[in-house]
Amino acid sequence: MIKFTLKCAEGHQFDSWFQSASTFDKLDGAGMVACAVCGNTDVDKAMMAPSVRAAGKRSKAAPSTADKGALSAPASPAEQALAQLRKEIEKSSEYVGHDFAREARNIHDGTAPERAIYGEAKPEEAQKLIKDGVPVTPLPFRLGRKSN
Repeated sequence: MIKFTLKCAEGHQFDSWFQSASTFDKLDGAGMVACAVCGNTDVDKAMMAPSVRAAGKRSKAAPSTADKGALSAPASPAEQALAQLRKEIEKSSEYVGHDFAREARNIHDGTAPERAIYGEAKPEEAQKLIKDGVPVTPLPFRLGRKSN
């Protein structure tokens, strides 16, 4: 896994994890990397310093109670906006899990009732939906995991 600092055309900066640098390139080329703040898909890697930890120098201290509380709440306005977006999507849409690609295509083709859905799709499934004109967009957060 690799963490990139990304910047959209509107100047918003955010971090995101990818399986590899080539995975980022493929997803970005397919328009599947979107700004975590505004949703703009014109996203580039921003300048960033490498994060290197010296071998054998790991801290064994447990996080303090204050640190644990700070980690559980959104720290910045951008994180608060993402938390609110997720809450709204979960409230107003139906979660279809790994059946997302099939269900989105069925809705688009008119063989399933029209409704707002969200779920999970493999990158190649999402690319095929986009290529076929099915209106989908990547979400700026992971699904199926309890947020901390």
